[in-house]
Amino acid sequence: MTSHTGNGADRPFNNLLRRLSAGDFALIAPHLVRDEAQSNTPLYNPGDDVDTVHFPCGASLVSYLVASEDGRDVETILVGREGAVGGIVSLGYLPAYTRMTVKFGGPFVRLPIARLDEAKTTSPSLRNVFARYADCLLAQMFQSTACNAAHSIEQRTAKWIISAMERTNGDNVVPLTHEQLATLLGVGRSYASRVIQIFKAEGVLETRRGSILVRNREALQKRACLCNENVKNHFEEVLRGVYPTETSSVA
Repeated sequence: MTSHTGNGADRPFNNLLRRLSAGDFALIAPHLVRDEAQSNTPLYNPGDDVDTVHFPCGASLVSYLVASEDGRDVETILVGREGAVGGIVSLGYLPAYTRMTVKFGGPFVRLPIARLDEAKTTSPSLRNVFARYADCLLAQMFQSTACNAAHSIEQRTAKWIISAMERTNGDNVVPLTHEQLATLLGVGRSYASRVIQIFKAEGVLETRRGSILVRNREALQKRACLCNENVKNHFEEVLRGVYPTETSSVA
């Protein structure tokens, strides 16, 4: 069931929206629509007109997937409550390049791109926030490309699990299957399962039906590459407080 948001005091749990000033939020608040999305729900497929901005809220998470020549989807980045999906830079109505799919279901807020464009035209400060977020999103994509080329499957597995944990309120249980993890890594399921078995043998994590339980976060952090930390540091420089961490969130 969908409903329109009220005034700026009733902000959705999306850090990018909470980063806006009261005046800027008021420009888009009447046009925001709250909704719920299930896991694996497609937001955009390649070639679709991008006409809506989707803001994940709470522990909701969206993945950007690029199809490879052998038919497999390779995950490039994850977007959670720190950001938004669709039409951030353009004025919309351009074809989507990647497949954007809800990975972890939950609350979302939708905004027509036409309404966002109107607000950007009215307010330079609102336009600046979204331009800064676009810079952070691009940095995340650059880092993901470098990570896939330079780091081992073990390092990338640890990085993805930590990244998902941060966006699910720091909970030790991450709703991530072996198949989903393989997509994140761009490898076959057997490779992903092999890494999970190594981490299980070391007491770092356990598996449950459809999820991963982290037993030793410190050990997992040591096995991870620094790519996620680099992205967080850039967010802090460009949009302080927007990227989810254990100790901070936008109020």
